[in-house]
Amino acid sequence: MKTPIRKFLSLIIPLLIGIGIIYYQFTTLTPNELEKIKISFLKADYFYVFLSLFVALFGYWSRAYRWKFALQHLGYQTKFRNDLMTVCVSYLVNLTIPRSGEISRAALLKKYENVPFDKAFGTVVAERIVDMLIFLLFVAVGFVSQYDKIYSFLLEKNVKFETLIWVSIAGFLMFIIFILVWIYAEWKIILKLKQKLAGLIEGMQSILKMKDKWNYIFHSFFIWFSYLIMFYVTIFALPETTNISFDVVVMGFIFGTLAVGFTNGGLGAYPLAIAMIFSLYGISNDISVAFGWLIWTSQTLLTIFLGLLSYLLLPVLNKK
Repeated sequence: MKTPIRKFLSLIIPLLIGIGIIYYQFTTLTPNELEKIKISFLKADYFYVFLSLFVALFGYWSRAYRWKFALQHLGYQTKFRNDLMTVCVSYLVNLTIPRSGEISRAALLKKYENVPFDKAFGTVVAERIVDMLIFLLFVAVGFVSQYDKIYSFLLEKNVKFETLIWVSIAGFLMFIIFILVWIYAEWKIILKLKQKLAGLIEGMQSILKMKDKWNYIFHSFFIWFSYLIMFYVTIFALPETTNISFDVVVMGFIFGTLAVGFTNGGLGAYPLAIAMIFSLYGISNDISVAFGWLIWTSQTLLTIFLGLLSYLLLPVLNKK
């Protein structure tokens, strides 16, 4: 009974948080602001919205193509269409339980390409580590370029910047200690975990050993580049956001990405994060909220469409 309950809670808790955020966001808006948001949706130039969705397709393609390099290194020649469709399905599954798409992706590849689950999942985990490092690079560039603005905001909220620095250092040191313990410790529990996770570790190490690692790294950066351009293109959909500077776009992109992990696909959290960041740069609340919901809604609809289409096509195209 513990597993079904855990699964239910992992689904319902982020969903309730998202609904709560939506309720909070819209109950704090005035009737005039709500009317302006409605008008913004009606007058938006949807050419740029669809252009951003087109750019997003390159991210899907590149993620699937990057996956092939890791799988080939492990000795598995998979059909690209299956790689792409499992990626699409994984994005859809992530809308239900955050980060559950990685499991479904490995499971589907096991079903349709007979790649062992632990090895496929290992390559997916390796991807997430690479993605995290690239995202941290975005964060570093964004925070350094916007240091004065962020510092002023933290002072207004009575948050000491030095405290954040010490917390970051402590977290980094704990991570280093964990890595050293994992590599060198001879504890029975560590050895047992290593044995059980052998396939997972092999998949993760495939990046360092693969002959196509530079292609892999190129596609890793290209994926995030497509995400950023997708976000940037959407600012031209609203007249009030057209002149937003690129550094503000980067900050909105960073905090929007962080918000995705808090709820089901960023439900509620993503538009709120965008609105909060844009408001720091003098963009009106109604326009900030409208932009956040415009980009989140369009991307979510694309994810649902591609995910459902791929889920239906996978068994059809893999009939034996």
